[in-house]
Amino acid sequence: MTDVTQILSAIEQGDPSAAEQLLPLVYDELRKLAAQKMTQENPGQTLQATALVHEAYVRLVDVEKAQRWDSRGHFFSAAAEAMRRILVERARRVSTQKRGDGAKRLELQEHLATDKGRSVDLVALDDALNQLENHEPMAVELVKLRYFAGLTHQQAAQSLGISRRTADRLWTLAKAWLFAQLSED
Repeated sequence: MTDVTQILSAIEQGDPSAAEQLLPLVYDELRKLAAQKMTQENPGQTLQATALVHEAYVRLVDVEKAQRWDSRGHFFSAAAEAMRRILVERARRVSTQKRGDGAKRLELQEHLATDKGRSVDLVALDDALNQLENHEPMAVELVKLRYFAGLTHQQAAQSLGISRRTADRLWTLAKAWLFAQLSED
């Protein structure tokens, strides 16, 4: 087991000092992930990548809510999901504050977009992913790992414990589903 996996196990068992040991080991990777997500935000945002990392980390290692991570990959998948939720919550707040006058728009990465330069409403993307989860939950996990965690196709497949061929099929399905859902708007 890696150091990260051992520390995650200690956190799961309620060791309060384990959370302090984990942050230095994963901070750089979480910071890169957050920075990547923040580049998709519109310029002039008040939320910085460091703040996103810290808020996601607090959610992940909350000792009052026991978390269970099977591996390092599972932890980073959870981190990506936490960052996704934070950004969606922010987008919903902004949208509410503007009384529906358009949520924050983000550029969809090329590997997910079929129409280059087309922007995607993060709230609409979240809603579409939630709908897709009812039909194909593994495809949603793949999208989270690729789009929100920034993993390569191969890394995401390994993290999910599926073959490359299955990942290809799920990725094609997810792209088509999301394009159809987001094109309706």
